Order: sequence, then C-alpha cells, then structure tokens
Amino acid sequence: METIKWSQFKEQLNANTEMMLQFQYAEGKWVDAAYHITEVKQAPVTSVDCGGVMNAWTEIIVQLYEPLNEQKDAAMKVSKALSIINLVEKALPLHPNGIVKIEFGNSKFDTRQMLPQSFMIDGGNLIVDLRADTVQCKANDRGGSCGTPTEAAKPKIQLQNLAAPVATCAPGSGCC
Repeated sequence: METIKWSQFKEQLNANTEMMLQFQYAEGKWVDAAYHITEVKQAPVTSVDCGGVMNAWTEIIVQLYEPLNEQKDAAMKVSKALSIINLVEKALPLHPNGIVKIEFGNSKFDTRQMLPQSFMIDGGNLIVDLRADTVQCKANDRGGSCGTPTEAAKPKIQLQNLAAPVATCAPGSGCC
C-alpha cells in the first residue's frame, strides 16, 4: 500500500474545506462524529534493518479522540480541521514528505496508528479511509537478505593471543 505524504493530505483537505471530515477505520466502521483532533505529532524515525542498513523517515501522526457520552449529528468540518492544523504548524513546521498516520481507538477498537488508504467524497463528506499499517522487511524489499551474511561470504580470521608471553614454560612441561 502506498503511503500518503503530509503535503498530499493537506492538499485534499484544502480542496474540500466546506465538507464534513469523516474517518472510516474498518469496513463499515466510523469514528464517531463527536471526535476531536487532540494532537498532531511529528516523529522522526531512524532505524537499522535486519540487513544492517540504516533508514530514516518522518511520520506525521494525527490523533483522534472519541469522547464518551458526547453526541453530535455531524462530524467536524474540514475547515475546522485545517484551523487546528494551521495552529499546530505555527508552533511545529511539519515535514511535507512525512508519512501520514491517523491514531485512533475506542472501547471496541484497540488504539493504533493507521494509514489513510484513500479519500472518498460522498455527498457533503470527505471520507478518509483508514487501513492497518503492515510490517515489511526492507532488506528483502531491496533484494538483499535478512540477518547476517552467509558463512561463505564471511572472511576467516586467525586469532592470536597478543597478551600471552612469547617464551614461557609451564611447570612440569619439561622445557626448563
């Protein structure tokens, strides 16, 4: 699944400011209309994969909170979401190529970070369709291998004990 960058996410929002912003977190399951955008996080990630290669990227995580016992007939307007994002970006410039993740959970769905898979327009709603992130093996994706190189590829090294005295005799060895 291709990831959506922060600049693409904002572009979709800016193109649909008068719509209501809805999030679908599973087929036919929606974040309650009373949701709040409680936090926007920018997380620089640095890792070393199983092939020994260093990787770096940035994630922009938008956290949604579904309050208990709060009722709303309609979700937040896209323009309100943009006003929150603009407030965040005044204090924290967000990387335009950061990978967007939406963090959400409720009493029936464990909190997790999900990837926006697509944007759909349905009537007056801009729907962000979320899907679970998947685990990948970057080494295999590059055509490399997981883990350490094979034994045949490793050079053999002869170890020497440099701390031992050169000419010594052990008691009872008959060298003295």
